[in-house]
Amino acid sequence: MAAKRPRSRVAVLRTSPRTVFEDTHALMNLAGYREVIDPAVDTALKVNISWHHFYPAASTTPWQLDGVIRAVLRDGYAPERLHACHNRTVVIDAHLGERENKQLPVVEAHGLRNIHLYEGEEWIDVREVVGDLVDEFLVLNQVFPEGFSIPRRFLGENIIHLPTVKTHVFTTTTGAMKNAFGGLLNERRHWTHPVIHETLVDLLRLQQRIHRGLFAVMDGTFAGDGPGPRCMLPQVKNVLLASSDQVAIDATAARLMGFDPMSIRYLRLAHEQGLGCADPAGIELVGDRAAAEERWGFVGPFAEMTWAARMQHRIYWGDLKPLVEWSLKTWLAPAAYVASVLYHDAFWYPAHGNRQVLEALQSEWGRLFHNWERLVPDERGFPDVGPAPAGPVKSTPRLLGMAARILGTTLKEAPEVAARIRRRPR
Repeated sequence: MAAKRPRSRVAVLRTSPRTVFEDTHALMNLAGYREVIDPAVDTALKVNISWHHFYPAASTTPWQLDGVIRAVLRDGYAPERLHACHNRTVVIDAHLGERENKQLPVVEAHGLRNIHLYEGEEWIDVREVVGDLVDEFLVLNQVFPEGFSIPRRFLGENIIHLPTVKTHVFTTTTGAMKNAFGGLLNERRHWTHPVIHETLVDLLRLQQRIHRGLFAVMDGTFAGDGPGPRCMLPQVKNVLLASSDQVAIDATAARLMGFDPMSIRYLRLAHEQGLGCADPAGIELVGDRAAAEERWGFVGPFAEMTWAARMQHRIYWGDLKPLVEWSLKTWLAPAAYVASVLYHDAFWYPAHGNRQVLEALQSEWGRLFHNWERLVPDERGFPDVGPAPAGPVKSTPRLLGMAARILGTTLKEAPEVAARIRRRPR
């Protein structure tokens, strides 16, 4: 008889700006983070930046990052063992994003290291690190037949993922498992999009081998429904989640949103591979059971997809899929990056996103974000969150100027462009 799978524990708590630090500390201990995060080694706080602009539910919130840092410091972890961790993508400017999402001020206020994995960090061939484990990958050996590299600093480190509760046009939902995507694969990770579900399972298997401890704290103060991870409808939900089981926390978030986690391919595959628990019957919910049993009835990412999302689906799974091999895997790939920046940054955010942001900034969490630099918290959280803005924080001309600068950065840092520059005769 097969051994019975132990129940996975996911902590869920309601929260408010007034108690967010107190709640984060209680949440992490309810989920047993000290059982898996070894204080004797470095711990990476893996920040999520799904958009360099602030957009509610898209990226790690400052109170999420601040609350986690305060919790581990309160429990005796050494600040010199902690660092924030960022990856780069070809269409997202991580340096702009950490400022616009007010993550950098949090890191600086606590005096922690702030590490960008693509800047001065050594990457090492994955087979040198994990050997025959690569033979167990579902798809990565086919996508990258010559192998791929991962950051050397991850070897033996703890990692705490900091995702948000949101939907995704590629994977239905996204969370802790997908937060590893940018940090473990290089800028050509878009090659994996046709097999994205299997890729996330491969990366979880890899994480479980290379990290000393693995944990996630997920922010659902804002949650995003619709064609995420960017062009969503943000909703205030006032919840936090935490777990050492990356599959179980994503499954619990999926249930909160109103989805059957076992119907989502990456969660079902990870469950079947024994990498975590996606079956709600095998997940022990602790904390606020009433909050954990809510069902929000999200419509999901496919009901009203943006033009960009529809085109991505055609490219990766539809009638345009044959183009992938001779375009997105060649020097023509930057054309796709340009199209993404033009659509999302030059069109969608000024035309639609700015209005959604202004509405969200009227809420308590939005006011907390808007006034973040001027507020003085106590040990529990923020007694006062300040006033809401009277109008849009950024004008359309300013957003268009930012889009132009982002476009320039995208072209300069595109791996295909960099490779051609390296091949030029000197």
